[in-house]
Amino acid sequence: MSDPFVDSIVDVAGLAVGHFTDSRRPTGCTVVLVPEGAACGVDVRGAAPGTRETELLSPLNAVEQVHAVLLAGGSAFGLDAAGGVMRWLEERGIGVKVGPARVPIVPAAILFDLWLGDVRIRPDAEAGYAACAAASRDRPAQGSVGAGAGATVGKLFGIERAMKGGIGSASITVDGITIGAIVAVNALGDVIDPASGLPVAGARTADGRRLQGTMNSLMRGELPAPFQPGAATTLGVIATDARLSKAQASKIAQMAHDGLARAINPVHTMGDGDTLFALGTGTAGRGANVTLLGALAAEVTARAVLRAVRAATPVAGPPDLPACSDFT
Repeated sequence: MSDPFVDSIVDVAGLAVGHFTDSRRPTGCTVVLVPEGAACGVDVRGAAPGTRETELLSPLNAVEQVHAVLLAGGSAFGLDAAGGVMRWLEERGIGVKVGPARVPIVPAAILFDLWLGDVRIRPDAEAGYAACAAASRDRPAQGSVGAGAGATVGKLFGIERAMKGGIGSASITVDGITIGAIVAVNALGDVIDPASGLPVAGARTADGRRLQGTMNSLMRGELPAPFQPGAATTLGVIATDARLSKAQASKIAQMAHDGLARAINPVHTMGDGDTLFALGTGTAGRGANVTLLGALAAEVTARAVLRAVRAATPVAGPPDLPACSDFT
């Protein structure tokens, strides 16, 4: 059987990916570096986002390119990691020239992963800097690393019945244009295999031995546990080597959310801050059909979600969080 993880976002020319994974508790961050700059758009669908520089990505606003995108754990505290990414880029003379300075543009988004260990440990500027230092064109590690280190899924009936999430990546090349995704999956809902319609990771039965099937339970009348807004969130970066405007990148980010909807159920809830960025490096030297790119973006996003949970490893708690591999 072929390696299902062989393609990834780094198949898109012009970018590199780096993880920082904290050894003290499950948390970390992931950076996508675009040193030459790229058009960037964003689409936020969850009701509890934590973001940085997303307003700058509006087609109405002035700055046309970004130099990195950061995904981080640590809830809102994790936005500090973007400062380290900026410092790493500034040291290399990368950024928008503004008067005597070069200012790196680094949009960022965070997810909640404070369930395990000392909540005072979360990604900071040093973590963001370390992720940049680790960045390369090599295929990024997947599963319980970087922004996916502390990710969990299937929390609608309580964290004690949840499972381990993670980070995954995928890419597709069509007509000479490549589009890829990297997604940190920390969803309130279950992760579903679109091919079968069945959950592969998510809420477990009360005894913890089987997958419950969240939507079937909800339709039978089982009510979800009380849940705080912002305690979940799936984040991702979509990238293509096609030449894009900010408006086109934003449309691709919007369409890529269809991939989350195929692979996560329920999705975009009051407890999730689901946010997807889209980058166009332009290294292919030409534009492409945005409808095609958006459709492919949804496909690679769904594949990346599945890979994230299939590559995840269990965590001993409390709470104990088994992984997808424990149920196959």
